[in-house]
Amino acid sequence: MSTHPQSIAIIGGGPAGLMAAEVLSKAGVRVEVFDAMPSVGRKFLLAGVGGMNITHSEPAEPFLARYGAAAVPLKTMLDQFGGEAVRDWVHGLGIQTFVGTSGRVFPTEMKAAPLLRAWLARLKASGVTVHPRHRWLGWNDAKALKFATPDGEITRQFDAVLLALGGASWAKLGSDGRWLPLLGDKGVAVAPLQAANCGFDVGWSPFLAKKFAGTPLKAIAASASADGVKKVGEFVVTEGGVEGSLVYALSHDLREAINADGFATVYVDLLPQKSLNDVIAALEQPRGADSMANHLRRKLKIEGLKAALLHEMLSKEQFMDVNQLAAAIKSLPIKLIAPRPIDEAISTAGGVRWDALDDGLMLKVVPGVFVAGEMIDWEAPTGGYLLTACFATGRHAAGGMLRWLNTGK
Repeated sequence: MSTHPQSIAIIGGGPAGLMAAEVLSKAGVRVEVFDAMPSVGRKFLLAGVGGMNITHSEPAEPFLARYGAAAVPLKTMLDQFGGEAVRDWVHGLGIQTFVGTSGRVFPTEMKAAPLLRAWLARLKASGVTVHPRHRWLGWNDAKALKFATPDGEITRQFDAVLLALGGASWAKLGSDGRWLPLLGDKGVAVAPLQAANCGFDVGWSPFLAKKFAGTPLKAIAASASADGVKKVGEFVVTEGGVEGSLVYALSHDLREAINADGFATVYVDLLPQKSLNDVIAALEQPRGADSMANHLRRKLKIEGLKAALLHEMLSKEQFMDVNQLAAAIKSLPIKLIAPRPIDEAISTAGGVRWDALDDGLMLKVVPGVFVAGEMIDWEAPTGGYLLTACFATGRHAAGGMLRWLNTGK
């Protein structure tokens, strides 16, 4: 193999690609970053709107469990660059952090832009070159990379390549999944991309859709099965369905149920602070001339959207039956018919299969080409876990590239 300085192309200027660029440039490798957008880090900046959740303060074991089946291949990477290491890295950029009440970690200013500016300044100082408006088109017959640029198509040759192109959510920010056929032509095994951390379609009645679209359902709990563990939080009723943090937290199980059965059911506890017996006791109190709706409002403070959902899901007979009404208040089944389109999702599941990669995240069928970030087949809930794994896989791929450049292994 040739000796340093060697040249590496990183295709995709998101968190995984930029983290790899940092590691590689520190090692003395010449790094060039190519991105289809006019500037890098666009989805990273979007994630910072309303508060930049950079990672989570959860201990290592429960932190790792958030990645489900991907926890096994990700373990080594997250052991090397987990939540605490991310915080230290952010501090090294001159950005202070704090831990919120939920355990999520934020920059003190709650913004992504200062962090990205400091990071890009560090990369520039270490010699990293960024090429915006360069869309990767695959390889030519000589195995050179092809790019579409404002000045026409160009080709470039590098010693190794890292693909960090993201999934297929928020195409307008660069993650558009156009890499799928390019890797498919090379025989790379890819799990289908699916929406993750997404909303779902329900198909409300015209009344509920018109009156309550955009209304949050607060102080509730929900689960993806009738006997499942309930998560506390809130979500928003949309014109056609549901979205929001509590729905996102259940989205993996709900999506997989739809894949298996054609529909899913989310079970909503409208009064998680009260037991079923408490609800029955309240409803059994004399209501005199009050309607059941007024009785609900006076005895249990159920009104507005919560009352509307009960009317939506229950027949008149069920609504007037104390036991059935109480059961619905504690576990209201809402049928979900489809995830929202993948381009609306916060992130995606699926991607390059783990068995298509070696231990350094190099494609087994395309030597010298590595993959990192959301292109790989893993998913995680919101809360800083997505960014942390993107950082960790980027660093790990950079290490794999250095080993391959120096040893051919």
